[in-house]
Amino acid sequence: MTLDLVKTAALLLALCLLQGINTRAFSSRRRTFQISAGLIFGAISVFGMMIPVAIAPGLIFDGRSAVLGMAGFFGGPMVGIIAALIAGSYRAWLGGSGAVVGIGVICASTLLGLIYRTLVRHRRVTCGPWQFLLFGLVVHLLAILLFTLLPAAQWHLFISELALPYLLVLVPTTAALGMLLQDIENRQQTERALAGSEARLRAITHALPDLALLLDEDGTYLEVVSQDERLLVAESSKLVGRRMHELLPTGLADKLLAAIRRALQATHVENVEYDMRTLSGPRTFEGRCKALDMELNGKPAVLFMARDISERCAAEQERRIAAIAFESQQGMIITDAAGVILKVNQAFSAITGYDETEVIGKHTRMLGSGRHNPAFYRDMWDSLLRNGNWQGEVWNRRKNGEIYPQALAINAVRSDDGTSTHYVAALSDISLRKSTEEEIRTLAFFDHLTQLPNRRLLMDRLGQALSTSNAQGGAGALMFIDLDDFRNINDLLGHHNGDVLLQQAARRLGAIAADIGANATVARFGGDEFVILLDALALDRQAAYASANDIAERILAALKAPYVLEGQTRRSSASIGVALFPASGGSVDELMKRADLAMNEAKHRGKGKLRFYDPVMQETVTARLRLEDDIRTGTEAGEFTLLYQPQFGPGCEMVGVEALVRWQHPLRGFIAPDQFIHVAERAGLMPALGLMVLNRACEQLAAWALDPVTAGLTVAVNVSAQQLYNDEFVDQVLDALHRSGAPAGRLTLELTESLLLDDMEEAIERMGRLRTHGIRFSIDDFGTGYSSLAYLQRLPLDQLKIDRSFVQDLPHSASSLAIVKAIIALAQALDLKVIAEGVELDTQRDTLRANGCHHFQGFLFARPMTAEQIGETKKALPTRRLEQEKRTQPSEAAH
Repeated sequence: MTLDLVKTAALLLALCLLQGINTRAFSSRRRTFQISAGLIFGAISVFGMMIPVAIAPGLIFDGRSAVLGMAGFFGGPMVGIIAALIAGSYRAWLGGSGAVVGIGVICASTLLGLIYRTLVRHRRVTCGPWQFLLFGLVVHLLAILLFTLLPAAQWHLFISELALPYLLVLVPTTAALGMLLQDIENRQQTERALAGSEARLRAITHALPDLALLLDEDGTYLEVVSQDERLLVAESSKLVGRRMHELLPTGLADKLLAAIRRALQATHVENVEYDMRTLSGPRTFEGRCKALDMELNGKPAVLFMARDISERCAAEQERRIAAIAFESQQGMIITDAAGVILKVNQAFSAITGYDETEVIGKHTRMLGSGRHNPAFYRDMWDSLLRNGNWQGEVWNRRKNGEIYPQALAINAVRSDDGTSTHYVAALSDISLRKSTEEEIRTLAFFDHLTQLPNRRLLMDRLGQALSTSNAQGGAGALMFIDLDDFRNINDLLGHHNGDVLLQQAARRLGAIAADIGANATVARFGGDEFVILLDALALDRQAAYASANDIAERILAALKAPYVLEGQTRRSSASIGVALFPASGGSVDELMKRADLAMNEAKHRGKGKLRFYDPVMQETVTARLRLEDDIRTGTEAGEFTLLYQPQFGPGCEMVGVEALVRWQHPLRGFIAPDQFIHVAERAGLMPALGLMVLNRACEQLAAWALDPVTAGLTVAVNVSAQQLYNDEFVDQVLDALHRSGAPAGRLTLELTESLLLDDMEEAIERMGRLRTHGIRFSIDDFGTGYSSLAYLQRLPLDQLKIDRSFVQDLPHSASSLAIVKAIIALAQALDLKVIAEGVELDTQRDTLRANGCHHFQGFLFARPMTAEQIGETKKALPTRRLEQEKRTQPSEAAH
């Protein structure tokens, strides 16, 4: 029985080869192909049912389920339905107890094939040997499930005798049938693709105006394709099968054969240019030769494409000749005494566009541009009549209507009696020279990026505006505009985006200036700086102030609008300084300084601000600059000294000091730190001043380490942002310790929170390098900046210092007390020491102690003092503490 089932399956597989014949016969006619395929699969199913494996009357088994499943999968709905109808009809005709189940198997197999087809087309599953095998298993398991509908006796008979062979034979048969049909389908698709590719290539080849030749390595013509037979050396039918040496001159044949053999040896296209006598006469060709990837007639071959470039070569030759004539000669005109043109040369035609036949017999007035008035021509003719010559620059008109400048020299030809009989004029086109002059002028007076007036043109117009204002009255304004944070755009998005932003800002400023009118000039001063000159803004200074303020507000709003850079929306702002004129001492340079000064003041007040110049501002800046110079001089002269404010522990013992810089100016006397520290930071002087403080503090720390009284003291030194982010900072600190011999473990560097936020990663890296040498770190003024648990966990810290602003309100301020408690709790959680600065009252100290802070710094304990006083105070502390205890004993006893 199993063998019968195998024979039936094999026979069905063989019959399915009919689908290959059907595919080749009707693949181009889709509907016919589907109908015939349905008929074939239906007929195969019927044939299978004609030779079934029968285990009981009316109960037959065959391979129709495999055939119909594949019919649905490969043929689609129409093929599957036709095949299923044929098979179902035949099974119904056969009848018997298994007819209903048999028809159900037919429908289920076809339906599963269609479902599998849909899943594959939607790329939910794939098809292949294992997938077909799995599909066959599903189809025949479902068939077995349908067999349960048979009467019990027949079902048990099927299970006992045929179930296992049914699966073992028909599941692989389904997979084999699927692979067979898939191979037929793939082969047909490949053939269609090859046929389509060949048709496209042939269409492309025939559509090209070039000659297409297939040649073997010996130069034998294998195929010739040409749209114009006249371009061949002979008719195409007479070329195929013959060698080039039989048809072409020996030299040309050798040249082309050499190109063919070079192409066969190389991987690139070989180019060759040659002249050849064709059926239409001598022609010049450009040939491109490429080796084929296959042999033809057993020999390597090439595709040779030849293009007729005769006209191009002739045109190039004519252009070369015309260019030489144009460059080597001036345009020449010969006229009679009345100005009628008698003769011109080729250079004239090239310049004006007129052929000789178009101008001979016509008056030179035809060349006039209309730009010159009658007086100009009267002077020209007066000079010719009087002197016999004239030369100068004239604007004339070309044939196409273009007006152009030309250099013109006219000489009169006179008869023996002095009468002018002819005029000879030599002309040359000076458009390039004029455009060059204009370009030079543009480069000299306009910014190439924004096309706005540059600094040079602005200063010229500003000088004129000042002169007019001083002479005629009226007030104007000069606005100095600086784009805020422009450097960030360049750094983050690149300089090309910075240029785009500058162009957009220039257009916005130009639009505002256009609204104002002719008395407004917008200029790019340099970098991200723009200047607007408002001339004759108002009759009096007050009105000018109001108008300038309104215009500046418009500018701030315009420049604050979003910028689109490479699809990204970016926002920026601007700072504006305004100086009104005329004013006393108001020279051009002075006015620019005032506007610049006002702009800097606006920038220091925040982004997007506007400031008008006033004399107090100038005095402030002058004083600041003078103070900067004094700081530089004082640093070099040693005018800065250090005082040390003690820091005390739980038992009121001195545990360390904070180094504080003080300035004793030779003329101004004592200058408090709050008067010069921010000036030094603004001027970039903190690295030098901070390094001086660090070196002296380390020297003092080394000296105290040798004295038993002060040997245990630590020294805290404040570090500025300019120091920390200086590339040499770590080396400077280690060098100061090495040269002084100070113990690194007793040096504490105090940093502020805001300083660390500038570049957290860089700060952590530098602090870590110093920490490996034993140096400790403290956060100064903790709680006043952007406190963050995240950075506290990452930073190599030893101590938090509670800012004096929280200490001074203790114990009465509930908010200050809450912040102090939080800082102390945070320090304890992170295993950090905590110290309070600015402690001046006993109640402040007691409150801090009660909440867990046992280290203090402030006037309650000691004021800043010299290094010598530190030693004396440290030595006297035990005695002072004993006396204090004796004074407090009666008081304590009374309580």
